[in-house]
Amino acid sequence: MIRKGEQYKESIRDGREVWVNGERVTDVTAHPMFKPLVDIRARIYDMQHEPATKPVLTYRDEDGNEHAIANKLPATQEDWVAKRRATDAVLDDVAGVVTRVGDETVGEMWSLYDGQDVLNEVDPQFSKNIRTHIDRVLYSDPFHVSANTDPKGDRSKRPQDQDPDMLLHVVKETDAGIIVRGAKYETAAAYANQAFTKPTIANWGDAELSDYAVGFICDLSSPGLKFICRTGFAGRAPAEDYPLANRFDEIDTLLIFDNVLIPWENVLFYRHTRAAQFIRATLHRYSAFAFVQRILRFADMMIGAALFNVRQTGLEKQPAVQEKLATLAVYREGINAHLSAAIAHTERSPGGLLMPNQSLLYTGRVHACSNLPAMMHVARELCGGQICVTPDAAAFRHPETGKWLEKYYSINEHWNAEDRRKLLAFARDLLNSDYAGHRLTFQLFAQSPPFAHLGAVYRNFDFSGPLDFVKKSAGLSDRVAPERKKAAE
Repeated sequence: MIRKGEQYKESIRDGREVWVNGERVTDVTAHPMFKPLVDIRARIYDMQHEPATKPVLTYRDEDGNEHAIANKLPATQEDWVAKRRATDAVLDDVAGVVTRVGDETVGEMWSLYDGQDVLNEVDPQFSKNIRTHIDRVLYSDPFHVSANTDPKGDRSKRPQDQDPDMLLHVVKETDAGIIVRGAKYETAAAYANQAFTKPTIANWGDAELSDYAVGFICDLSSPGLKFICRTGFAGRAPAEDYPLANRFDEIDTLLIFDNVLIPWENVLFYRHTRAAQFIRATLHRYSAFAFVQRILRFADMMIGAALFNVRQTGLEKQPAVQEKLATLAVYREGINAHLSAAIAHTERSPGGLLMPNQSLLYTGRVHACSNLPAMMHVARELCGGQICVTPDAAAFRHPETGKWLEKYYSINEHWNAEDRRKLLAFARDLLNSDYAGHRLTFQLFAQSPPFAHLGAVYRNFDFSGPLDFVKKSAGLSDRVAPERKKAAE
């Protein structure tokens, strides 16, 4: 019921057509740009079997079957505590932050589980399909990712009024299933097993039915798929100089659907704009928790790098430095408070699952994402200018240059030149490198753009409390009746 790392690796050696840097990749498990993340995902699978971590990452169902905690449908507050504990255990073990490794994407399927009434409006088979696939995730333990964003084209036009392939769409129905064309951007698709594929925001116009309103589970070994990946950061420069870029770069893919057959049993909705709108509105009601938790751990990395740097240089006791460290701590604890409160004030979903408190979760996501650029700059200030001017590891080891670097980078008996170099290289890769810039953009847009984050807050915040308070304080008449907003609605 729970896979091992080697089983996962073997499952993606399936002849898929993967391209990166102008090269056809024959084995994603061995290619230097993919191997670091493949190894991390394999490590997560192996952790599910090791005595020290198995109790944290797995559970037994009523029939005694073992499953991954990450894939469990949340029914209690303890389920959310366990999921948070499992994610922390993984990040602690790999000693870094990885986002698209399954637990952050599988929650999107639970949102559609909540929408079974909507699916039943079209065909009860679609509702059955989502239940089947949720069970399949539990029992097969695949590496499950999510495919959302299309190339889009000219957004001022309807997809029907331009190249129709700019948005993924159905081109044909067959007895075996639907044939789809188009493209999706998806992080980790090249080394995953399956993707929950669904529309992004589309101009449906007055079309109640649309070939673009389609959602399905895509087997990533299907014929007709082409994986065109951005060039990875791993291998561009020595790992000693860029320790994060070489280990934690999650490769993004333009996934081309070139007349791909999707079997009917994998179709979750089709030609149903209301289902498409529902999934866009509720897509992150569960998955945002794991996403925001990653930003919390990123904040821990910024605090640790900054604090070590000011301690190295003897600035920790300066009030101005303490204020900046406190600013980072406030940011970190603000995220922590939203996550903790979202569990403490969980809500029952329309499908009977237990959601993190939606208002607290989405406001926490806004706090984490919108303040991240400023917090990275605070951390840069605390780390100092040496993170952008320090020579590479090779210079520290060369006999001619190394003796000078040993002289100028050794601080005291506690901090020699090598430890100083390692910390500065880590801070540079965390805050200043190409990889750092990529990660910042990823965090801002990975789930949705900032305006959509605020839109989620608007839809889920309960405005009735402030309205009632002002109604009473201002002495307004009873004719003024506030409307109540609930996430469950």
